Amino acid sequence: MNQDASLHQRRRPPSERELDGIPWLASLLPAERACAVEALLVGDALAGDYVCRIGRPVTYWFGVVEGLLKMSTDNEQGQTMTFAGIPPGGWFGEGTAVKREPYRYNIQALRRSVVAGLPIDTFHWLLDHSIGFNRFVMNQLNERLGQFIAAREIDRMANPDVRVARSLAALFNPVLYPGLGEVLRITQQELAYLVGLSRQRVNEALAALEAQGAIRVEYGGLRVLDLEALRSGGFVTRGSRRDASADGAAAAAAA
Repeated sequence: MNQDASLHQRRRPPSERELDGIPWLASLLPAERACAVEALLVGDALAGDYVCRIGRPVTYWFGVVEGLLKMSTDNEQGQTMTFAGIPPGGWFGEGTAVKREPYRYNIQALRRSVVAGLPIDTFHWLLDHSIGFNRFVMNQLNERLGQFIAAREIDRMANPDVRVARSLAALFNPVLYPGLGEVLRITQQELAYLVGLSRQRVNEALAALEAQGAIRVEYGGLRVLDLEALRSGGFVTRGSRRDASADGAAAAAAA
C-alpha cells in the first residue's frame, strides 16, 4: 500500500472477514445484502487521516471495521471539541446521509484503522427497499441522540474521574458499537484525546476506576467489569470524595 496515497485512493473491496464485521448486513434480505456487498468499499486509514471534513459533501455512509476514530469540531479560537469516539462495529453520519447535507464535524483516525463506506445512493436505495435496514438506521438515530445528550452532560462535569468513567461507558454502547465486546483496545493518550484531559489525569482516573472494581487495565487496552457503575458515576464520585478527604487530612498532618 502506498502510504502517500489519500484514503480515497486506498479504497478496495472488503474481504469476507471485514464483511463479517459489518453488523447491519445481517438485517438485510439476500437480494438487499447482495446489492450492499457489491457497493461496499473499505479504506486503510493511517493515524491522522480524515475520513470526513466539515463542509464536505456526503458521499458515503461510514463505519469502523478495525481501529478507532474520533468525531470532533474546531471552534473559532482553534480549540478542538470531541463529540465521540467510534470503535470497531460503529457506523456514523446516518443523519447527514439521510439529509444529504455537508458534514458539520470532522472524523479522524486516531490509529491505523479499516473504514468501510456504503455509497450514498446505495444507502438511500436500502432506505427505500429494506425494512431491516430502516430499523437499524432508526435505532442508530435514537441511540445517537442519547449519546450526544450524555456528551453535553459530560462536558459540564468538573470531576475528571466521572468524566473518564462516563466517556468509557459511551464507548461500550451495545447498539452503536455491537462489535466491541468487553475489551476496548485503546491507549491512554487516545482516551485523553477523546475525553479532553491530559494523559496524566486520565491515567489517575483509570487507576481510581480499577481500584473501585469498575475496569481492569490490560495490555493494549482495558476491560469493563461494571458497565452500570461507569454509566452512573455514583460510586466514582464517592471514591473521589474519599480520596479528596484523605488528601486533605494528609496535607493538614504535613502542615
